[in-house]
Amino acid sequence: MGTLKGACIIGQSGGPTSVINASAYGAIKTALESEDITAVYGALNGIKGVLNDNLIDMGKEDPEELELLKFTPSSALGSCRYKLKDPDDDDTDYKRILEIFQKYNVRYFFYNGGNDSMDTCNKISKFMLQNGYECRVMGIPKTIDNDLDGTDHCPGYASAAKYIATSMMEIYRDARVYDTGMITVVEIMGRNAGWLTAAAALAGAKGNGADLIYLPEVDFDMNSFLEKVRDIYDRNGKCIVAVSEGIHDKDGKYIAEYATASAQQKDSFGHAQMGGLAAYLASVVQRETGAKVRGIELSLLQRCAAHCASKTDIDESFASGKAAVENAIAGVTDKMVGFERSTDENGNYKCNIKLFDLTVVANTEKKVPLSWLNKTQDGLNDLYVDYALPLIQGETEMVKEDGLPRFANLKKVRV
Repeated sequence: MGTLKGACIIGQSGGPTSVINASAYGAIKTALESEDITAVYGALNGIKGVLNDNLIDMGKEDPEELELLKFTPSSALGSCRYKLKDPDDDDTDYKRILEIFQKYNVRYFFYNGGNDSMDTCNKISKFMLQNGYECRVMGIPKTIDNDLDGTDHCPGYASAAKYIATSMMEIYRDARVYDTGMITVVEIMGRNAGWLTAAAALAGAKGNGADLIYLPEVDFDMNSFLEKVRDIYDRNGKCIVAVSEGIHDKDGKYIAEYATASAQQKDSFGHAQMGGLAAYLASVVQRETGAKVRGIELSLLQRCAAHCASKTDIDESFASGKAAVENAIAGVTDKMVGFERSTDENGNYKCNIKLFDLTVVANTEKKVPLSWLNKTQDGLNDLYVDYALPLIQGETEMVKEDGLPRFANLKKVRV
């Protein structure tokens, strides 16, 4: 493949993370420094920004401000949850994307997101190819859910895991203040994969963790759960439970659905809306035990806690954005940047960049291996701890002003 000169578009999609902007910055900085990329545009609100010709010129931003993106949570370019139709059924959106690409001579497209975003990349890449328009398309992964197939882990996961483990340790201390008994139920994000809830085990590895951890990888049995909680409470006067929002019964019905009609609501991808599980379980436990029970929902705090980000995660996220641009310039297309785990000569954790076919990644969910659960399947073993601990190392170098975070404020100059 020869050199390809033209503009690039970078977009962000799906749920934000505390390091998604570090990936964007890795891509933006590398693209701005490239001789082959003639202009660097940001699509506002993901693929919708392309469809609506709503682009901003990243070259007009202050370099110092862009650098702050490394420590700024959420999606600086805005996000969307918009699923492109199958081009064989309806190619209206794709024709519009091609029209915009031609208008600005866009030859590089970088999309930063999760499963659905990789599916979007894949479809756009195939459409451009079929229509004879040379454009290199690269997926930059992000998801706190850590459920993208192929890659060892996903940018954003480690920082969320660090926040969850830290919060669990803090909750553990708080729950032991009084000499009266208490049961605490903590609800953690994760619909079908329990990677985030598993992070509660890191707190347990430090002796300040949950007594019980329930993941959606295993069917949830209410009677068994109540029996275990009652037993722990009777013995210790305290019990802490970490539950994934997506736990379900043997028939596949979400436990959260027992609680609330809002679970009947679906998002634009047809996924059931989650939440309210901790409050529901707390009420059931309170009714059954008569104990003082507290339900805590960490909710979106898990995905925007940049103050608690892992330096390893920030650095790897930046590297994934950088690698996407470098590989595209070198002629690679239709791939997602992922991570492969290895060790250096001293046996320390090392992360290598590895490229994955978008077709493999799109719409496949990676679950927590059942071999990483304890025998009773209500906790994690050392295999998980060994996997996750290296990922949460190092502290953020977040800039502060007056004791508060100084986040990036982009000018967002329209193209």
